[in-house]
Amino acid sequence: MKKFSQFLGLAAVVSLTSAGASAARADCGPESLGVSRTMIIGNANPTAVGLQTYPRTLDLADHEVVLTFDDGPAAPTAKVLDALARECAKATFFVIGHNAEAMPALVKRAAAEGHAIGHHSYSHPDRTLRLMDEAMAKADIDKGIAATNKAAGVETAPFFRFPGFADTPALVSDLNARGYTVFGSDVWASDWKSMTPKAERELILARLDKIGRGIVLFHDSKTQTAEMLGEFLRELKKRGYRLVHLLPGAGETAVVAAGPEWTSTTEPIIAKTLAGKKAGGKTKTRLNTEADAPSSHTHPMEENTSPAETR
Repeated sequence: MKKFSQFLGLAAVVSLTSAGASAARADCGPESLGVSRTMIIGNANPTAVGLQTYPRTLDLADHEVVLTFDDGPAAPTAKVLDALARECAKATFFVIGHNAEAMPALVKRAAAEGHAIGHHSYSHPDRTLRLMDEAMAKADIDKGIAATNKAAGVETAPFFRFPGFADTPALVSDLNARGYTVFGSDVWASDWKSMTPKAERELILARLDKIGRGIVLFHDSKTQTAEMLGEFLRELKKRGYRLVHLLPGAGETAVVAAGPEWTSTTEPIIAKTLAGKKAGGKTKTRLNTEADAPSSHTHPMEENTSPAETR
């Protein structure tokens, strides 16, 4: 009951910002993307969604998209928030607790502007939560939640995304039992790979056009993503896409099951990436040339997906 009342408190904070959001909407004009509708992620059936990892996803209509960002806050996050504000768009940010401690003002800003604040562990461990001792993994998750809550200054959403999608059944079950919905994605921008903003924009639009709807994954720690985001949002509007904003609440989450032909996109990649770590092999880490984030890490998808890959 206490946890649910805290989530109601979050809803109250969002409602207090709605007047400002309405004013921003007037400033944006009818040509802006805006938010088409709000979807409640219910506390009655916490689950795991996103077809690239799980055999179900949110029940979105054709041309409905949910925008999500991982790994912030980081230096480019302010530019990401600016682009979203200009188009009166709302997103869900899956925050690394360590980064929230380093840059709390950006977490506060995202929450104050009506975005949903979710969780992405405390340390984003290079070995992943899957390869950690279960008790240590739970401790890292809880420490990240506490750090992000403190930085936001409000109770954040009961949303969690595993770093590198490397979950375990036990950790997913534990999070669900505590009221957290676990998020994968339906389509990603592959922005862990270096490319021009134009190339990233064209890639994600091509992937979206192929599947027609879904939970989209970006990283607000990436400069190329921040630079392409404004034009991407305007192009969504031109192509008839509608934005769905996620908020926690009472009731059940509307989900749809995958078809019988479903297979996980992420699991073969994770298994290949983690095989070397289990064997004690050296981990190849990415050179953080842009110094975009307070902390950097290797993404399991980084060296195992091609920019030409579509989903």
